[in-house]
Amino acid sequence: MASLLSKPIAIVAGAGPGTGASIARRFAKAYPVVLLARSQSSLDPLVDGIDRAGGSAIGIPSDVTNAGDLASTMKQIEQQFGSDLTVAAAVFNVASKFTRAPFLESKHRVSGYIGATAALKGGSGLGSFAMSKFAVRALSQSLAREFGPQDVHVAHAIIDGIIATEKTKEYKKDVPDSKVDPDWIAESYWFLHTQSRSAFTHELDLRPYCETW
Repeated sequence: MASLLSKPIAIVAGAGPGTGASIARRFAKAYPVVLLARSQSSLDPLVDGIDRAGGSAIGIPSDVTNAGDLASTMKQIEQQFGSDLTVAAAVFNVASKFTRAPFLESKHRVSGYIGATAALKGGSGLGSFAMSKFAVRALSQSLAREFGPQDVHVAHAIIDGIIATEKTKEYKKDVPDSKVDPDWIAESYWFLHTQSRSAFTHELDLRPYCETW
């Protein structure tokens, strides 16, 4: 671990199967990654796979909807990597409510990405869902304006479509590329992360070619 103490790290909150796992594997090509999810059992296969591929990963069970739990997790990360660690990227792949304060209030330079879907229009019968996604979009705009001058890149990614996972494999299975490939979502997040601060993208809108919008 001593060789990793001087390296920036990436943190992925919501590192479950699908998008979270793809993002973790992509960022692990460049950084040691810290993976957060509620269950240790869901983290272990991903950590093992990254380690076998030559990367470095640790999995920490954490409830990112609880500020106290997440603050404790941040302390655990600092104990693992040192109190002067640099967080190169923090990716939030969380569908429910969650807290970012321990990241944004830290003294480290953090690039934060807030994932959301259907944040641009409200569909019939989906009022509550649309309301929550509009709120996340507004929050991301506020955070970008607040923390941008501190060199924190906050980006809002709209994923408009069914994500290709084991659970969705039967959906439009006869239509090639009709679902969003989570590996390409990860590549898009990497694109955001590697942008120059002279040209930050705040909002990225991803969807399959055949998605109705």
